[in-house]
Amino acid sequence: MTFALAPEVSVTDTEHGTVLLNERTGRYWLLNGTGALVLRALLDGTSPQDIVASLCQRFPDAKSAQAEQDVDNLLHALRAAKVAAS
Repeated sequence: MTFALAPEVSVTDTEHGTVLLNERTGRYWLLNGTGALVLRALLDGTSPQDIVASLCQRFPDAKSAQAEQDVDNLLHALRAAKVAAS
């Protein structure tokens, strides 16, 4: 699966995460640090399954099922908002 942001979406990193701006609609999305980590991994071509494994290593108290659901929810939300091109 190839993941990309829509061409009209710009990305800015902040000290608290990442801000996405849809320049066509003027809508902003704010991702916390973990959401920003997931977004960067997706943009780098990492599979959702590998992202879940990485999150579980990085956060030992994280449950695999919850991490998988969180990654899936973020993907769904980005696609539903037409922020993702894929």
